[in-house]
Amino acid sequence: MSATIDLHAAFLGEGPPVVLVHSSGMSSRQWRRLAEVLSPRHRTIAPDLIGSGQSPPWPDDAPFHHGRDVDAIAAIVRGAGEPVHLVGHSYGGLLALTIARTMPDRVRSVAVYDPVTFGVLHEPGDAEGLADLAKAGSDPVFHDDAVGGTEPWLELFVDYWNGAGAWRALPQPARDAFLRVGRKVYLEVSSLMADRTGASAYASITAPTLLLGGGQSPPAARRVVAILGEAIAGARVTTVEGAGHMGPMTHAGDVNEAIAAHIASAQ
Repeated sequence: MSATIDLHAAFLGEGPPVVLVHSSGMSSRQWRRLAEVLSPRHRTIAPDLIGSGQSPPWPDDAPFHHGRDVDAIAAIVRGAGEPVHLVGHSYGGLLALTIARTMPDRVRSVAVYDPVTFGVLHEPGDAEGLADLAKAGSDPVFHDDAVGGTEPWLELFVDYWNGAGAWRALPQPARDAFLRVGRKVYLEVSSLMADRTGASAYASITAPTLLLGGGQSPPAARRVVAILGEAIAGARVTTVEGAGHMGPMTHAGDVNEAIAAHIASAQ
């Protein structure tokens, strides 16, 4: 890995730090409402990942591994000056759990929603989860590097997570926002799909852990949460009924309440 990239971050409140890590294609604004909930008692730090929001872009023609985003978040965690509470959604959940298992002395608690730690499906050969991933990747466009991150690829990506027709139902400004970061999202997905970090690695997490998932999330995401719940000692698993993968936005009240309660209990 080359030098760590400095990320732009939004700060709110004072107190023990909470680092909020957004999902692919989004930005730190995803966590604005949660930051407001936490800010009376906590200093919230919401970074824009590489290529997102106000952070430096990633060159479309450069290779990428999600370890670069891990390193950038790790720098923020070290810079907080004391152990942090970590929150992450989807890709951000993968990053948060990676920090929690590799920097245990720096993490006070961790709460993630539908983390895309798909490597845990391979270690036991989880039939349901792997079949769902195989179905998602059955379209040649999904693996076509020439179109990765363009509109045809993003339509497959968004529809996998949110259901058929989800991409076309998005307002044009939302589609434009995805297209601006599409290539980086494709590179993230390519990297994490190749990851084989198993549940035994995440079993080393000692921080109090909350695993949230949507009752309507894709099968692979639900199986990841279930496997992690068995692997991480003392982890609490909570299903947000009626929510899908974008539960932190569509069911923000329920998700934010659960995360705030978890952080308070860990504090």
